[in-house]
Amino acid sequence: MSRTGKQPTRRSLLAAAGGVAGVTALGHAQPALAAPGGAAGAAAADPVVAAAVVPGDPRYGDLRAGLNQRWTSSPDRIHLVSTTEQVVRIVAEAAASRRRVTVRSGGHCYEEFVYNADVEVVVDMSEMNAVYFDPDRNAFAVEPGATLGDVYDRLFRGWGVTVPGGMCYSVGAGGHVAGGGWGLLCRRDGLIVDHLYAVEVVTVDAAGNARAVVATRDDTGPLHDLWWAHTGGGGGTFGIVTRYWFRSPGAAGTDPSALLPKPPAEVLVSALSWPWAKLTKADFTTLVRNFGTWHEAQSAPGGTTAGLVTLLNLNHVSAGEIGLLTQVTGDTPNAEAVLQDCLDHITRGVRIAPTRPSENSSEHGPLANFFVPRRWSWLKATHYLGTSNQVMTNPLLRGDQKSAYHRRGFTAAQISTLYQHLRSTQLDNPMAQVVVSSYGAQVNALAPGDTAQVHRDSAFKVLYQANWTETEDDAANLAWLRGLYRETYADKGGVPAPDRQTSGCFVNYCDIDLSDAQYNSSPVPWHDLYWGGNYPRLQRTKAHWDPTDFFRHGQSVRLP
Repeated sequence: MSRTGKQPTRRSLLAAAGGVAGVTALGHAQPALAAPGGAAGAAAADPVVAAAVVPGDPRYGDLRAGLNQRWTSSPDRIHLVSTTEQVVRIVAEAAASRRRVTVRSGGHCYEEFVYNADVEVVVDMSEMNAVYFDPDRNAFAVEPGATLGDVYDRLFRGWGVTVPGGMCYSVGAGGHVAGGGWGLLCRRDGLIVDHLYAVEVVTVDAAGNARAVVATRDDTGPLHDLWWAHTGGGGGTFGIVTRYWFRSPGAAGTDPSALLPKPPAEVLVSALSWPWAKLTKADFTTLVRNFGTWHEAQSAPGGTTAGLVTLLNLNHVSAGEIGLLTQVTGDTPNAEAVLQDCLDHITRGVRIAPTRPSENSSEHGPLANFFVPRRWSWLKATHYLGTSNQVMTNPLLRGDQKSAYHRRGFTAAQISTLYQHLRSTQLDNPMAQVVVSSYGAQVNALAPGDTAQVHRDSAFKVLYQANWTETEDDAANLAWLRGLYRETYADKGGVPAPDRQTSGCFVNYCDIDLSDAQYNSSPVPWHDLYWGGNYPRLQRTKAHWDPTDFFRHGQSVRLP
């Protein structure tokens, strides 16, 4: 029994097969799945057969789309799975009948990689959401349907530990981890994948046989490559993840509370804003430039500022203001002084004083109570910042996103472009923004090839995004976002191509435009923007574990 009181019954499939540890196989000789019209209750009673939601089921309409309502699908069936065995069976049947399969964990994919016109079977992992300590692997097991909010709650309440994952409570672990993860503890503890010990993946071999494979950090050869590919290679490429295990490198002993980072007891949170009505171009330029120079100076591992992460929310003028949200771990020596030094640097030379934020200063909801920096418990702050996000709680959301990693700050020309587009009267959308987020410090302690997440020398990360609710607003928002991004990086071919200043894009902020010569006129292909020099190894791993390209989408790793 786990310390949370939940029996960890969803064990790995431990039978050895073909010389690969932790593998179970299921080929075409297995019985076919129940017909789509079968009784859901009967299917649920069979631990090997997952219930299928089909057209006509009242759940179908909600389950055939994710968070972004731009993307929808009409699959023959949607399987709500609860065990690895069920996933193996579904994949085997789909491989035998050559049906297109996609997988959903939290439904936050920014592109149509899960929900599209070609998909025939959706494997919905939302019911596989257990979080527990697995003594057999001496690591914490997290199933892909577990949302980040639940992961943090269960790890902290049960054992006083955490993983440095993302902010938004409803993001599923499945795609978040595979893409490399990022969160408010990254400068102190690195990325979530820096603590990944093992992964269980349902794969399909050249003969169409489905099997579950467990690959660990300690393995060698193809198994190690499969583990490595899930440390930033992105979801939907190598197989379906049915479980992750986390244990920090170098963690010793069998005491669960010593195997992952301990979050700080408290965090110090600050929120400032500047009204657009008073913000001149000179002040905007100074603010953005100062943000960049502070992060350039603080990007190396170690140092006194590793516990500090800040987000500069450059909102469209229709939001009324821009904002700066900062969190410092409470165990940082002289945390208040570290925060003040950072704020002094970023605001130096800005001629208007910051004001108390309104509800529109950040996508993270009302932050006025942090105008005077306040200490909150880490768990309380994590709940508040993760659940008050106005975008994540909007069921009508439509959106598009783009990204960049910066080794150095924005140039004067780039800042001028940002200012011009953010003040454009051609758009009236308070949910259009550029979010510039801290990176570096402990993230940069690893070499680019240590994980599939190659971006290990950046100072900050940028999310360009527009969210809206009405179909008729698609064209205006897409045109605004594409124009902003293309013009910001005009001297690089419209994208943040790797050079002295930028290093590429974040695969979890997937952007299909990177594959289109109309929007990416640089000599750098989309996959090198995501993975740089790690891409050939990802291709070799793909060839070994998915030689028929069974698992694929618009920007999955291609076969060599």
